[in-house]
Amino acid sequence: MKALITAGGRATRLRPITHTINKHLIPLGNRPMIFNALKKIAEAGVRDIFININPGETEIQKYVGDGARWGLVIKYIEQVGGPLGLAHIVKNAEDYIGNEKFIFYLGDNLVFGSLKPLREKFEAENLDALFAFAEVKDPQRFGVPEIVNGRIARIIEKPSNPMCNLAQTGIYFYTSKIFEAVKSIAPSARGEYEISDANTYLIQSGANVGWIRTRGWWKDTGKPEDLLEGNQLLLAEKAAHEEGLNCGELSSGATLQGKIWIGRGTKIVGKTLIRGPAIIGRDCIIDNAYIGPYTSIGSGARISKAEIEHSVIFDRVNINCGARIIDSIVGYNATISPAEETLPREGHRLIIGDNSSIEL
Repeated sequence: MKALITAGGRATRLRPITHTINKHLIPLGNRPMIFNALKKIAEAGVRDIFININPGETEIQKYVGDGARWGLVIKYIEQVGGPLGLAHIVKNAEDYIGNEKFIFYLGDNLVFGSLKPLREKFEAENLDALFAFAEVKDPQRFGVPEIVNGRIARIIEKPSNPMCNLAQTGIYFYTSKIFEAVKSIAPSARGEYEISDANTYLIQSGANVGWIRTRGWWKDTGKPEDLLEGNQLLLAEKAAHEEGLNCGELSSGATLQGKIWIGRGTKIVGKTLIRGPAIIGRDCIIDNAYIGPYTSIGSGARISKAEIEHSVIFDRVNINCGARIIDSIVGYNATISPAEETLPREGHRLIIGDNSSIEL
């Protein structure tokens, strides 16, 4: 079995963060998001992986490399023809996949359980395709199944009036029959070749299709609030399976509570309180600050006199203010400073890029 991972697209709903970074490299739990996909696929016993990337992409290759660190063999496929939908990505990969069975995994999805049971079901039942569905609050954002007498009749992409609250997750198991399907469908009204249409083609053409309902192990990361929840879930999973680890320096006035991971060269000084689960990268200085649960802080950060909780702070961020920061995403090299250091003292001084979102 092989695997095909998506790592292209523009992620416009996550701007301005994705103006300067590929969405799949956004650090959640201080690790690029795509690392979660690679880890889960490796655990399922798959070694040969192809990653779909945008034309001219170079950053994904720098971070992921050839896959040796996971015991994988990774190659890259540039998305030919532009962003024409998930089914088009599968079509472009036919020459690489050949007649092998494969996992199609959307690289911006997070999985918190094992893929092994899905692979076992797919192979034991000799299926042509296996789909996983999860209950969501907003199914109109996803592919939604029409289920008749326990069987899937079709899958509708982003329906305005969903038939149920089930969404197709970003993990699919296929045989080579999917290539006939993706070559047989027409573009949708939005000009894309929808994977839901290809899946419906398989169902209605008599292919052996199975499905399961998952609970609590899948998260899409299409919106900023999804990233924060994904970071929370990753830290919770880490806390459930690992002991905390402090490789930094802790002053006598600092306090650690709960499971916390601190990188080498980091100094926790002053009257600082950190409550886990939380993770702090290498070579940081946390001074007279409060770091609350479900916060990840990247390497090289400087945090002073601030309170931060349930947030994702990228590398080399400098926060030096008396404010409380919650439910926030702060990108690389950003600075948050106290207003009283500048004149006039009333009002807020802002430099805000396209598609930013702030609260004052």
